[in-house]
Amino acid sequence: MKRVLMIAYHFPPLAGSSGIQRTLRFVQHLPKFGWQPLVLSADPRAYERTSADLMADIPPDTVVSRPFALDTARHLSIAGRYIGGMARPDRWVSWKYAAVREGMRMIREYKPEAIWSTYPIATAHLIGADLQRKSSLPWIADFRDPMAQDGYPADPLTWQSYRAIEEHTLHTARYSTFTTPGAASTYRLRYPLCDERVAVLENGYDEETFINAENSGHVRQSIHPGAITLLHSGIVYPAERDPTQFFEALGQLKASGAIAAGSLFVRFRASVHDDLLHSLANRYNVAEFLDCQPPVSYREALAEMLNADGLLVMQAANCNEQIPAKIYEYLRANRPILSLTDPQGDTATTLCQAGATDIARLDSVAEIAEILPHFLDAIRQDCATLPHRQAVENASREGRTAQLAKLLDSATKR
Repeated sequence: MKRVLMIAYHFPPLAGSSGIQRTLRFVQHLPKFGWQPLVLSADPRAYERTSADLMADIPPDTVVSRPFALDTARHLSIAGRYIGGMARPDRWVSWKYAAVREGMRMIREYKPEAIWSTYPIATAHLIGADLQRKSSLPWIADFRDPMAQDGYPADPLTWQSYRAIEEHTLHTARYSTFTTPGAASTYRLRYPLCDERVAVLENGYDEETFINAENSGHVRQSIHPGAITLLHSGIVYPAERDPTQFFEALGQLKASGAIAAGSLFVRFRASVHDDLLHSLANRYNVAEFLDCQPPVSYREALAEMLNADGLLVMQAANCNEQIPAKIYEYLRANRPILSLTDPQGDTATTLCQAGATDIARLDSVAEIAEILPHFLDAIRQDCATLPHRQAVENASREGRTAQLAKLLDSATKR
């Protein structure tokens, strides 16, 4: 069996990021397609939060190395301040030095035939580039989402480092992969000489984990008996998933009598920004609808999706080339989905193609106020739109891993 060295910051026991699932499920499924993963991750001390709940999902025969890494903001700051260069391109740049040494040791010992690295920690691509240069092995760079964008990162020097990393990577890696067609199209236009080496490799859901969640005692139970529970699972980014207009619309619907207290609960699971949510709920006089809950294990989060009466997506227009990873889990949960996003973005396109057509713009109070009562009535009458079965089946992590294996096969044949 061929081997691939996989460089990933997001890997168990890190907790609190859906990005873990992409690498973890690739590691699980790649051996079915003739590739044995070797994982080069980071020392857990670099993680802000850890959890052992996904450690058992790592196949027992997988080689995993976790070289030294620090978080500049937590470990190298004085009175909350640190030198900017020590966190460029990101706060985990210290990971690079030990990771390159350990990566070369792994290459000498295990003799992999390819290297794979994954963003959104940009340092992973710095490590991949160094290991590719030193070993001459073919390299696949998994960008997931765009790196240097208009206004992001906000710091000009960090933006320049992002742009330099992506430019070098696009011209050096055998393939560069993105999770959405929009992101791939942007990079084909940005780097036209590399267009044939840009590929789409979407996120997905893990069927086995969902089956385990369905068989657990947590599912098929009403979250709020007698009321509809609308669930948003995951982080609420104030800029990219700004819920202000949603709360304003909810306030208007309450004032008009279209939605009564006690008939609806909007649950935000692991939002990270509960203070923002409570502030908005108080501002628009809708605190009785708000239900903020802390993080839970991954399986418990999936079980909650299966239990919810409806699932809530929030994605601003400035993320039109991105699709939240949880979208595919939402589809597999087979619950009605209310999407507050730009109809022209990749998130809306993917959901519409899957049959989830209840969509309003996140920044439009009027559109949200119009669609929300109809969405809730459809749930009450048991006639809400559900995702198409075939679209759900096509989004499995195992299928995505088969696509990665084909790219690895192609990269190593040249």
